[in-house]
Amino acid sequence: MKRIALTALAIISILGLGYTQSQDITLEAIWKKYEFVPRSVPGFNFLKDGKHYTRLEDNKVQQYDFTTGALVTTIFDPATVEGNDISGKVDGYTFSEDETKILIETESEPIYRRSSRANFYVYDRSSQSLAALFPDGKQQYATFNPQGSRVAFVHENNLYLKDLSSGKVSQLTTDGEKNKVINGATDWVYEEELSFAKAFFWSPDGENIAYYRFDESEVKEFTMTNYYDELYPEYVTFKYPKVGEANSQVDIYVHNLRGGKAVKVGLGGGDIYIPRVKWANEERLCVYRLNRHQNELELLLANPLSGKTEQLLYEKNKYYIAEELYDDLVFLEDGKHFIWASEKDGWKHLYLYNMKGKEVRQITKGGWEVDAFYGVDEKNDRVYYQSTERSPLERQVYSIGLDGKDKQVLAGASGWNSAQFSSTYDYYVVTHSTANAPAVYTVYDRKGKPLRVIEENMELKKKMQEYGVQPVEFFSFETGDGVELNGWMIKPRDFKENRQYPVFITQYGGPGSQEAIDHWMGFDYWWYQMLAQQGYVVACVDPRGTGGRGEEFKKMTYMKLGHYETIDLIEAARYLGKQKYTDANRIGIFGWSYGGYMSSLCILKGNDVFKAAIAVAPVTNWKWYDTIYTERFMRTHEENEDGYRDNSPVYFADRLKGSFLLIHGMGDDNVHFQHTAEMANALIAANKQFETYFYPNRNHGIYGGNTRLHLYSKMTGFLNEKLKGGEEEVKTENQAPKPEKKAEKMERVMRKKVPSAVKE
Repeated sequence: MKRIALTALAIISILGLGYTQSQDITLEAIWKKYEFVPRSVPGFNFLKDGKHYTRLEDNKVQQYDFTTGALVTTIFDPATVEGNDISGKVDGYTFSEDETKILIETESEPIYRRSSRANFYVYDRSSQSLAALFPDGKQQYATFNPQGSRVAFVHENNLYLKDLSSGKVSQLTTDGEKNKVINGATDWVYEEELSFAKAFFWSPDGENIAYYRFDESEVKEFTMTNYYDELYPEYVTFKYPKVGEANSQVDIYVHNLRGGKAVKVGLGGGDIYIPRVKWANEERLCVYRLNRHQNELELLLANPLSGKTEQLLYEKNKYYIAEELYDDLVFLEDGKHFIWASEKDGWKHLYLYNMKGKEVRQITKGGWEVDAFYGVDEKNDRVYYQSTERSPLERQVYSIGLDGKDKQVLAGASGWNSAQFSSTYDYYVVTHSTANAPAVYTVYDRKGKPLRVIEENMELKKKMQEYGVQPVEFFSFETGDGVELNGWMIKPRDFKENRQYPVFITQYGGPGSQEAIDHWMGFDYWWYQMLAQQGYVVACVDPRGTGGRGEEFKKMTYMKLGHYETIDLIEAARYLGKQKYTDANRIGIFGWSYGGYMSSLCILKGNDVFKAAIAVAPVTNWKWYDTIYTERFMRTHEENEDGYRDNSPVYFADRLKGSFLLIHGMGDDNVHFQHTAEMANALIAANKQFETYFYPNRNHGIYGGNTRLHLYSKMTGFLNEKLKGGEEEVKTENQAPKPEKKAEKMERVMRKKVPSAVKE
């Protein structure tokens, strides 16, 4: 698994960078003027013909030719619709399956990470008419039935249905109530940890709606305090199940529109989760049934008329069933088979089963992982996926026959490749980037022939030259436990082998995540480059427990999160400190969310190695985090008291020797401010000096207005003071920021890329 690192000179040559005097990167350029934002290509909304796609531009839905990029027509423009009462901009749109109607989303407002509410309108393309979906308040998750004749949606925790021909609205559930009962949408912990918010699903014939019902009555509440220049603050109270506490009681119902009543699906007893439901066909609903320990998963087939179930598949894991398997289920159109992903041979691979639950064959196999399953072209018996076959640091895209033969490379360039396929699989777009080059988007046909480049990010590549960025170099080393770990490094500008530089380690380290990968890093890339310009060796290492290297490497942290990761990151710091160009007495570590948890543990347990640490939104005791995530890896506090005690930073506050900066958003609904408050309590009790920054009303991502500039200014100043022996001025510019419109756009980007304690 050793990787030969490119030399700095070679990478500079590849990038076309010279040795001319370069500009200084500033925090204002990164976080106020957004000078370094790569141009991206939004996800393609392919039309059924497979050759055209649509995009929301200038408040219009535009249709383009996929092969040429030419604008074909404007499908929807609210300014030209007679009787239009849409106020403001269009936030999103969805076609009916026959593409004759469009659901238009406006005035959208976020709730938590994936949830939102908005006003929806139905646009009929033939009559060019626009009608409000529901007049009595904002709706959630409005969705056409497959026939395009009805729309289901959620309003104030109840499920509704609108018949588009008659205009009649029917309320299908009546018991919805805030912080008590939710129909058709998820509760907080399902949304955050099982990664979905819409919780109702149309049957293929449009005659049944399967939906979740959450009874939150027994779930304990958590309250956050927001400050808005009023006499009294605002208190936001919501249901949040912490480790070992009661979860919502979750049931699945199927409402039959012909009979007008709902049937409860029989799932048996026990403390369970329902991570997904999916229609196998119009006569069977597939329901996932997962035990609370999350190591036993059943796929059940339910009769939608009676609610009776039978087992289709059962899988048990000695650790846990990984969340990334849940969406890789496809029922084939032949009605006799389905594809399922599993780690049962130690690596995530794709399998073909028959509808009796018997394995027909393993489609992909080898000492590597399928990282993304793109789908099946049943007409040509081809399966499309992304994998780590070449290297855990890279991703390439492949197709393979349903028989497990004739594997073909569709995107094989070194670095990181991902793909999006047209509805007919006749065309696909490859997004390719490396740690040293932003994304290039290229259109290919079915035979792998490149047709056109959509975006090359040449402007950003030019800025990389102008600002003299340093190459990201990959390395690996072997720990004292005989484990090889992967990492990357950025050396200082005007680097000299005989000079000793301070070391800044950035990391995340959460289960299944990866940071040491050959992939464009995004915003923080420029911060790291700025620090390198200021004389830091910037490095990142993926410890044990991270992804891309098989189940045993990923799941060895089971029941003891933080234990092996801390050992590995301390060893990484020692390894870096032994290099002739580094100063072992000036090593700092930074992390956000799970990374903040790790940087906290490292400054405490590695107090002889780390001089400084920054922890943003850290977990400081796993007993304060939610049920689904924590118990998946740790079980409950009662079952695993030693695991919690030995690996929670609050219990090691007395070990602090170096400089410690704690940062948290007080409106963090995910990792609560409680974690930082309790960590501060523990440090005070141990009479340890530390620094803390808190951000009122900000959530887990800590953004809004000048927030990110303020945050990164503090962190940069802290590093310069603690690792350089004297506070240096943080370089900023006093120029006016870009227009507010651009800042607002970046806020939307940040909302989509909020760091998570769960995953990247």
